[in-house]
Amino acid sequence: MPFKPLTRKTAKKDRGHDPKKDVTKDDLITLEEERLYREGTVAIKDLIAPSAFRVESNFIQLGDVFLRTMYVITYPRYISVGWSSPILNLNSTMDLSMFFYPVESAVILKQLKKKVGALQAQLSGDAEKGAPRDPLRETALRDIEQLRDDLTQGIEHFFQFAFYVTIYANDKKELDTLTEDLENIFGARLIYTKNVLFQAEQGFTSTMPLAIDELMVAFNMNSSPIASSFPFMSSELTSDDGILYGINRHNNSLILFDRFSLQNANMVVFATSGAGKSYAVKLEVLRSLMMGIDVIVIDPEREYEHLSEAVGGTYINISLASEGKVNPFDLPRPVGEQVSTEDIIRSAVITAKGLLRIMLGQVTATEDSLLDRALLEAYAKKDITSSSDLATVEPPIMQDLLDVLEGIDGASELVIKLSKYTDGTFAGLFNAPTNVDVNNALVIFSVRDLEDELRPMAIYTLVNYIWNIVRSERKKRLLIIDEAWWLMQHEDSAKFIFALVKRCRKYYLGVTTITQDVNDFLSSQYGQAIVTNSALQLLLRQSPASIDIIQKTFLLTEGEKYLLLEGAVGEGIFFAGLKHAAIKVVASYTEDQLITSDPEQLLQIEQAKKDFEQQVISPGRS
Repeated sequence: MPFKPLTRKTAKKDRGHDPKKDVTKDDLITLEEERLYREGTVAIKDLIAPSAFRVESNFIQLGDVFLRTMYVITYPRYISVGWSSPILNLNSTMDLSMFFYPVESAVILKQLKKKVGALQAQLSGDAEKGAPRDPLRETALRDIEQLRDDLTQGIEHFFQFAFYVTIYANDKKELDTLTEDLENIFGARLIYTKNVLFQAEQGFTSTMPLAIDELMVAFNMNSSPIASSFPFMSSELTSDDGILYGINRHNNSLILFDRFSLQNANMVVFATSGAGKSYAVKLEVLRSLMMGIDVIVIDPEREYEHLSEAVGGTYINISLASEGKVNPFDLPRPVGEQVSTEDIIRSAVITAKGLLRIMLGQVTATEDSLLDRALLEAYAKKDITSSSDLATVEPPIMQDLLDVLEGIDGASELVIKLSKYTDGTFAGLFNAPTNVDVNNALVIFSVRDLEDELRPMAIYTLVNYIWNIVRSERKKRLLIIDEAWWLMQHEDSAKFIFALVKRCRKYYLGVTTITQDVNDFLSSQYGQAIVTNSALQLLLRQSPASIDIIQKTFLLTEGEKYLLLEGAVGEGIFFAGLKHAAIKVVASYTEDQLITSDPEQLLQIEQAKKDFEQQVISPGRS
């Protein structure tokens, strides 16, 4: 039929036509011009929409991605609060939609009244016939009567409730596997689902953020079970004892935890530079000290000095020219139980060999044997043998080892490599007896003034020294190793830290490893093992380069992944055992002044300190 323009004249001829809806020829031209203009513009939906998609009977293919929609058809008599949490926390991309269609209470009450009459008639008929009681009908009758009372009193409301899930996969096989997994999760709760059949496009549309329900598969349900279906679930990380780590961003509750109450007290902290990792750890240190826990820190950037001054801690600077020295050849302290002197000496030799391998780099089997022999002779040179009283002996230093090596055939190259630690550039660091005092609740070892080449060796020596202290007396302690990726660069030091993390629980020690170089840390087999043996994990803002390995290691969802990419300073995810929640680290004003790492804020504090000192020295001046 040819198109006939609608004019005012012809419109008047139409019986019952509304004059307000008259369309002139000019109006049609305007509309046509509007249509032509819009065809040449680009809207948001044009940018986000796929160019095309293939619709099959039970799935849709969008480019290389496969989609399938599932819908719930029936629920059990009772569903627990948060039954959808395992589905939402599944490490897979999905879209979820819920539709609520209110139903008038009067309509439902009328239907329920008829249902009650039918059930009562059936029960009365069974009783007259002498038939055994029917528990199913009696239970149904009680539930209906309770629902009638609640609807009448306004306690409950009635809805038709639709629940749809669209899942995404990279191929058809993965899609089928994921579908089966979801069916099993639903089925474990006696909730039965179906997959779309010849309604794949309608299912996809129904789970898009358009508020359009094209499937129309609803289930009659009152408001209480519907409320338990809401997906806003968060893990509570609050205990009766412990310290405040931050605010739970899901529900604004407090995250209080005692790390010593878990299977181990170890913790890993991963974040980019400036994300607030040192701030969070210093806050934990400050609050742990108030709980009577001793803390030992290895500080690579002198960030803990201000905190140490505020709480009266011991701050030890380790450098080539510093007064504080730690001898890597110290013997392990007695640990309370009967340990033979020979075992103590061999343990010291094994630990010292690990340090020497870091110093020398590649060590051949021959050189390893020569070092083993030289170390035993160096201890013997100081009268440290299996029959010695270790309480009165003085351990050897690097010069003693070098003297022994000079007298061994074939060790000339080792002597040349180690001579710089006694007479060369690095002399003084490992060539002196231990003279530090660690009898304090807070002890901080600073390695900022060390060259990068020496840092792994110094940290290895310090951790071994601390480990000897920890084993000598059992008490609650925390060991903070900042920039732990330094130790992951060498197999011996990585292996040593891993052994420490595994064994520290027996001595009431919790090890916190902090790093910003996540890739280097997790690419090491020992780094992965350290994460596995740490009951607490704190993830703050991550870089795009490391987020994939973080997501794989911690089994993060897509939402959690983007939370770590876009989080503000001090925001991230806190893991405690099997639970985790989004966290925001918060501090009081006084705490913030003690632990801040912000350069601008530190300058203001330093200036205020100078002004105060000047006023004390010259009180008469303005």
